[in-house]
Amino acid sequence: MLKYYSADYVLPISSPPIRNGIVAIDQNGVIRGLYSSGEAPLDAEVTRLSGALIPGFVNGHCHLELSHLKDKIPPKSGLVDFILQVMRHRDDEKKGVEKAMKKADDMMYANGIQAVGDHVNSSVSAPIKENSKMMYHTFVEVIGLQDDLVEQKIDEARDVEYYFDPDHSSITPHAPYSCSKALLRAFKRSVSERNIISVHNQESEEENKFFRYNTGDFQRFYAEIGIDLSVFKAQARNSLQSYLPYLPTNNKIILVHNTFTTVKDLDFAQRMGKKVILCICPKANLYIEDTLPKLNLLQQDADIIMGTDSLASNDTLDMLEELKVLHKHYPELSFVTTIQWATLNGAKALGMDEQLGSLEVGKAPGLILLKNMKQLRLVDAVKVERVV
Repeated sequence: MLKYYSADYVLPISSPPIRNGIVAIDQNGVIRGLYSSGEAPLDAEVTRLSGALIPGFVNGHCHLELSHLKDKIPPKSGLVDFILQVMRHRDDEKKGVEKAMKKADDMMYANGIQAVGDHVNSSVSAPIKENSKMMYHTFVEVIGLQDDLVEQKIDEARDVEYYFDPDHSSITPHAPYSCSKALLRAFKRSVSERNIISVHNQESEEENKFFRYNTGDFQRFYAEIGIDLSVFKAQARNSLQSYLPYLPTNNKIILVHNTFTTVKDLDFAQRMGKKVILCICPKANLYIEDTLPKLNLLQQDADIIMGTDSLASNDTLDMLEELKVLHKHYPELSFVTTIQWATLNGAKALGMDEQLGSLEVGKAPGLILLKNMKQLRLVDAVKVERVV
């Protein structure tokens, strides 16, 4: 039996918005029809809703296993101190980790999220994901600065990957500052073209300073974790330009955060022929570095998706709140554009667009109502409500 829902606007995402549109959906959540006003079957019993109907959100970047760190790390302390605090506290409250992850998973689903790109260092989140109402693509992070351990580090990541959905998991370098060139070379040799990569990128200007000049706060970071920098040589260019040549050419590469990425960096990526997607996490960017990416420049040169990051760097996991922050700081942005970043673009980046990301016949993308929308403008009063 089909259910029919109508709203002031239906946003299929893959096609223009439909004023007073109608969505037909079956008992399995599969879209069976999209109609303009008056085009639905005559015998259809239409549930009328106020607001905008959209597909479920796709959260392009999260760390579910850090959910127990909510309110543990002070905001606006800068990336280096944030990382050091995560390293110090990530094993705290071991008994509460599973409970915190389950609460975070439930929070995301209630907030209209249908799929998540999630970074892990262990298999602890596997049971939560197996029983979740959402889809996950799990990125198992590879971290290593000692050249003699690179193969071991990749093998350890493969062992963790075993616990997750083989169709929606992959290993990935964590960040340029946590992976040696030898590790990146070994990684490049060890993955197939279907392996999606998701790298923390240029979240702090200190990262660029380190690669460009071998100066800045990352020297303190390495000193605190006992890493000898005597063999490191300044690259005289930003971090993205320093490490990107060592990543595979034909793989999809999600660059996460990009707070200090420049147009020249993206031009370099294009000239390298890399399939680069930018994931932005506005609330986390403000929480850690108190600044946002230069979207007015970057959106012209790359596909963009959106994420929440973790509860270590956010007070909630809510894509609507991320969009509100974005529109507050960039009022010139069109909601029709940014809602695509938060849905279909994310589904494409995670290889889930055959099922999710847009209201199209045959897909099961979830159905979300944005209440209190005004002429497709995102205002503070807008709330999210899950319909299906």
